[in-house]
Parts: sequence; structure tokens; C-alpha cells
Amino acid sequence: MRPLVSKEKLAFAKTLRRSMTRAEELMWTQLRASRLEGAKFRRQVPIGNYVADFLCVSAKLIVELDGAPHDNANRQERDAARDAWLAKQGYKVLRIPNDLVIGGTELALDRIRDALKERC
Repeated sequence: MRPLVSKEKLAFAKTLRRSMTRAEELMWTQLRASRLEGAKFRRQVPIGNYVADFLCVSAKLIVELDGAPHDNANRQERDAARDAWLAKQGYKVLRIPNDLVIGGTELALDRIRDALKERC
């Protein structure tokens, strides 16, 4: 059963879809329209109190692109709590640094391919 999502979280996700980062734009170009291994991804998807950058529902795989704000200890602690909650819901969270996407999109895609193989 899918956790209920507030109207505020739905609106926030819509805002995020309209203002993607450069790394998110690059990744979305590769993931949209089932371009990667035929897996269907959605972007900026609300799940409970969180918004996942990219979600493959069939594999229950979440891909998070992390920039510099994720480098501080406080944010890493919050990310760990978020990932733990998502894991309890049956999701695998794959975190990829923005720099890897921008500098080597194919390496990032290889990580996603590997995660998809594990989940399917």
C-alpha cells in the first residue's frame, strides 16, 4: 500500500519538476521514455514525506542525485534517516554525486543498470 502524500508535497514535487538541476536534466534525458534497459522511470515523485529524484516503480529503485549540500554531516544524517524509512517501504536508494553525472554520465548509468539487475 502506498503511503498517502499531502497536497503540499505534491505541489513541491511539481515545483521540483519545473526547476531541475543540470545533473537532473542530463539524467532525465537518459532515463525518460524507458531508454535505460526498458525501465520506466518517473521524476520528482512524492513518497510519504519525501520526494524521490527518480523512481523506477517496477524495481522499487530510487535514484538520488546529490550535490554539495549533501556533503555536510547534518544533511548526511537526515539522508540516512530518509533512506532507512524508504528501505522499510521496500525501496532501494541509489545515491549518485552530481559531479559524476555531469562529468561521466555513462558511469552513473552503469551504476543504475547494476542496481536494476539486482532488483529485477
